[in-house]
Amino acid sequence: MYGTLARMRIRPGADTALADLEAEWFRARERSVRGAGPTFVLAPDSDPGIRWLVAIFDDKASYLANADDPDQDAWYRRMREHLLEDPEWIDGTWTDARQA
Repeated sequence: MYGTLARMRIRPGADTALADLEAEWFRARERSVRGAGPTFVLAPDSDPGIRWLVAIFDDKASYLANADDPDQDAWYRRMREHLLEDPEWIDGTWTDARQA
């Protein structure tokens, strides 16, 4: 499994718009993105202005294909409007600790 962990600083008052956009991705894009696995968004109690995104793909090739997709870029640009700055991205291999 391969994917990303992203730290996002959201604009004040953008919580609902960002959540709506995330839900839209699942309705419009999830089924068409080859290799897309689970995606999670954490809103930490300790800092309501931060969101942590976890996106998991079957493999690195699927992840990179999605990252290079113009439709994904268009969706990202819409999401970016709700953030104070570019996300901090950490890409890498995910492992299942239960199977380690």
